[in-house]
Amino acid sequence: MMTIQQLPSIRILIVDDHAVLRFGLRAILETQAHLDVVGEATDSSSALALATAKQPDIVLLDLDLGKENGFDLIPGLLEAAPNTRILVLTGMRDPDAHERVVMLGAMGIVLKETALELILKAIEKVHAGEMWIDRMMIASILNARIRTHTSQEQNARDARIATLTDREREIIGLVGEGLRNKGIAERLVISEATVRNHLTSIFAKLGVDDRFELVVFAYQHHLAQVPQ
Repeated sequence: MMTIQQLPSIRILIVDDHAVLRFGLRAILETQAHLDVVGEATDSSSALALATAKQPDIVLLDLDLGKENGFDLIPGLLEAAPNTRILVLTGMRDPDAHERVVMLGAMGIVLKETALELILKAIEKVHAGEMWIDRMMIASILNARIRTHTSQEQNARDARIATLTDREREIIGLVGEGLRNKGIAERLVISEATVRNHLTSIFAKLGVDDRFELVVFAYQHHLAQVPQ
């Protein structure tokens, strides 16, 4: 069995304007031999500078940065460090906010009161290329969307779902598991270009604009299972 010491190192940048929270978070993370905090930032300018210089694997980002907000920072971080993955650590429970950060490019969301074990697990899962949104957040997003749906809209969605091929349904299920295009291609033994073509067809058939909308649609209509 692989030991903690043998796990690949995960380089982390913390972006939070609260000194006590940064100190506590660093102390917790550094108890794990495979987690390496490479920097701390308190605002957008220092975060972008550190992301450019350090090229972290993971950015732990608080959405509330005093006079600034983390929403505006996400695209800049992804541009400064293209290979980084952003995990939002927030106290916000608004499902619209959760949906927005994922659409901006974040790979996961963790509430600040989440148990330590789950925060560490979220870091590892996001580092591995999987999305991390806990079941309560998914339920909140789904409930918010369900309230806006009329029976007529649902009938139209059912008709669109019926046009999906078996392969397209298979790909939707894998997207729901959190796999990116490369992982889907490897699982199905097809090319990434073929995966992209299938996703383009799926988006058009279901009337969704991006992967996040597809995941929410898939969970809502039982085309994919909510991760445990």
